[in-house]
Amino acid sequence: MRQALRALPLGARAYVLCAVLAAGWCAAPAVRSPAAVPWATAALLAAVHTVGSRVRARWPEWCSPVLLAGAFLLPPAAAALVAAPGALLTRVERPPAGLRRAWRAARLSLAVWAASYAFAALRGPRALAALGDLGGARDPGAPGFPYALTAAVAAALVLGLTATVLEGGVLVTAERRSPRAAWSAPLPGALAPYLVHGPAGLAMAVLWRSPYGPAAALLVLLPMYVCACGFVLYHRESAAHQATIRALVQAVDIKDRYTRGHSERVGRASAMIARELGMSGDRLEALRIAGILHDVGKLGVPTRLLRKDGPLTPDERRVIELHPEYGDEMVRGIGFLGEARAAILHHHERLDGSGYPYGLAGAQIPEFARVVAVADAFDAMTSTRTYSRARPVSTAVEELKRCAGTQFDPRMVRALARALDRHGWHATVTADAPEERGNVPADSLGPPPEASAPLVRAAVGAGPDAPGPSPRLSPGGGS
Repeated sequence: MRQALRALPLGARAYVLCAVLAAGWCAAPAVRSPAAVPWATAALLAAVHTVGSRVRARWPEWCSPVLLAGAFLLPPAAAALVAAPGALLTRVERPPAGLRRAWRAARLSLAVWAASYAFAALRGPRALAALGDLGGARDPGAPGFPYALTAAVAAALVLGLTATVLEGGVLVTAERRSPRAAWSAPLPGALAPYLVHGPAGLAMAVLWRSPYGPAAALLVLLPMYVCACGFVLYHRESAAHQATIRALVQAVDIKDRYTRGHSERVGRASAMIARELGMSGDRLEALRIAGILHDVGKLGVPTRLLRKDGPLTPDERRVIELHPEYGDEMVRGIGFLGEARAAILHHHERLDGSGYPYGLAGAQIPEFARVVAVADAFDAMTSTRTYSRARPVSTAVEELKRCAGTQFDPRMVRALARALDRHGWHATVTADAPEERGNVPADSLGPPPEASAPLVRAAVGAGPDAPGPSPRLSPGGGS
């Protein structure tokens, strides 16, 4: 453990050691006064938590009800010991294993101690005693079930809050994250599960004290385990989806390096439009993915055309205009894309029917495609690349409005304008070196006042991104 500690910054070493010492101090009363501790209950709960942590090492929080049951049934000092064996024996995938186990044990012990202390301060044990005596005489002055449930949920939130705050401290001291990033963002999502864990822990504690005993209490874990398995599977599937998307985008960026970062920005702009249109949940995420993958068909276009320095011939133009169909074929077998496929295929269609690949017009163009078309053109105009300078956001929005009704859906243009007014836009430079060039047909927007070169050009190799027809090429879409 000393070698592991030496690998950490001094602040992180001090932080972890303080947490371990604090956990030891919290648990010390149980060791000093062993007669006051129901060791059989503590040992059984610790064993159940240990087994559960090893079974679901990737998401040990599924057995948080066990820790909460310990917080409700035991004194705070003894409750702190329930978490220690499971944390120390859980598999650790990354070194230093000893340090990670010690930190996990200290963090959970402190969190459970705080939860038990809060439950006791709220007179939860008295309410629990009345609820647990299912077959005996009830104390008429004891708090009822609503009070016990409130105390349990409050204690569960204290457990989650303590654990999250302690974890944030490690991120601040070891990874140099800002306090806001370490604490503010994770807190709401981290605390939400404990709204369920609190009642589950209370149910375990009530059954534990009932005539049915610990065996009945452990049955509460069965639905929690099923939920945990589903949760883990969902996150694995989500991670696989994101990995698939990242791999496709990276492949496009490697092949078409002149527009690196374009896909992510189009996804961000598409999501901004979607929120203004009232989309949320799965549809919002699908539209964001559609924006990210809209140019995946470039993988089927010859690299020499994408990187050609100079105007395209009509034949080369026709080859590049096949990239939406290539993209649709590439993602055909990816079932989770859903409506995103329609945007990949049709994001170069124009409202007046002059786009490609099928010349759809008006409402024939899928909604996702109309959103991505606006986001695509907006990013092309506001991005600085090796072959063009960025146009100011306000100028780009005015140009989109000028082309609304002919090239773009006016509703989507208005939605983007509202989103930009609220949140602004932060584009990044996507070119690697100023000397690199690529095949970028000029658009018809004309030169800026201070130069004669076109201000905005198309994304590499796919015709003009910006609104309006190209003076050298037939009207087309974006990148």
